[in-house]
Amino acid sequence: MVEVKFSGFGGQGIIRMGSITGKAASLHDGKQATLTQSFGPEARGGACSAQLVVSAERILYPYVTVPDILVAMSQEAYVKFEPELKDGGWLLIDEDLVQPHPPHGAVRQLAVPATRIAETMGNRMFANMVMLGFLAAVTGIVPLEALEKALPGSVPDRSIPKNIEAMRKGWGIGKQQSADGS
Repeated sequence: MVEVKFSGFGGQGIIRMGSITGKAASLHDGKQATLTQSFGPEARGGACSAQLVVSAERILYPYVTVPDILVAMSQEAYVKFEPELKDGGWLLIDEDLVQPHPPHGAVRQLAVPATRIAETMGNRMFANMVMLGFLAAVTGIVPLEALEKALPGSVPDRSIPKNIEAMRKGWGIGKQQSADGS
């Protein structure tokens, strides 16, 4: 079982990240998945998070207790949720939006310029998809192909090609960092 917390601020597509990963795991990778979400009263700009549990077995408790993986797409989310991360867990940050302190314990901290990459694609709204590709590459939680298959019905049809492009860019960076031992 793997517990993931996606975090950032409203408007970044944080809930969508959790939803797409859960859909990829359960519909296209033969796993079980549960998703819960929370967000502040400010829909855009307020803190939000999505908690995803993925397992090969039946999930008996659907909530994240101690995340194995924390995705932090904002400084506020990082400060709030980083202390909850499991010792030995994965901390994935958007390097342009999060200034981390030295990781506690044996945390594996990796950074990707998700927002910068999305901006080079013409729209920073693709940063979440860059991060999803990165997540899949470095953690192996779901295959890239499963994420791509989960896009229809999760994003507008006209944006599927750009979302796939963004995921693949994140995947490539994640694979490179994994190969480098970063």
